Amino acid sequence: MIEQALDEALAQCRLTRSEFSELLVRLLDYGVICRDESNIETLLYDRFQRCEQVIREWIAPLGLRLQHDSRFQFIRVYPPGSEVPGMPDQEEPHHGGFRARLSQQEVAAILVLRVEYDKSLREGQVDDQGCVALTLEALELGLRNLLKMSLPDKLAERKQLLKKLRQLRLIQFNGEDSDVAVETLMRVRPTIAQFVSESALQQLLESQSVDGVPGAAKPSIDAEPEERITPSSEEHSLFAESQE
Repeated sequence: MIEQALDEALAQCRLTRSEFSELLVRLLDYGVICRDESNIETLLYDRFQRCEQVIREWIAPLGLRLQHDSRFQFIRVYPPGSEVPGMPDQEEPHHGGFRARLSQQEVAAILVLRVEYDKSLREGQVDDQGCVALTLEALELGLRNLLKMSLPDKLAERKQLLKKLRQLRLIQFNGEDSDVAVETLMRVRPTIAQFVSESALQQLLESQSVDGVPGAAKPSIDAEPEERITPSSEEHSLFAESQE
């Protein structure tokens, strides 16, 4: 009965079951799909638009929820218990089995990316895709100034950190293998604004003036922040439609 209903729904979307499965597996495996990341994700994002309601109905019984930003063309799936803009909170208990565990270095880098993104946003230094340009040197400087930390000294560890940030679709590089030199240019995606909670960001900024010691109280985040700064609608954007 379930398989028949699925086949009928997919027929209306003009998708095969294998195409549906490929999309669903990729989304659950990566947790996020960005249309401009690769040819594969372009194909999958366009496919998602044809069967969005079917995807939502199939993951809902698992307690998973979707966030679809149609302006910047990305989809993110949230684990049970997460707060999603425009949706009521879930009251069922959850144990965080789906949540990504981040290292201290990854958390620090993500917080600095959010601070740098907000700074560029205020200054209007944002491209048509909502991304901002940032050098590795600027990330290093931000880590030192805000958290008294630095990027890993070893090249392999530094590459692994950037690979993780890219896997989370928070940054983008030109090419697969970056030299990760100080002048390396990356694009910070607008997804960073949904990834880091407003409270975590505020805690970081306030910590700079605690007893005059920068970084006196270091905030922490996980992959599903408790609060977000995005408008309360499912197809939200950082920018109002009326904004020029």
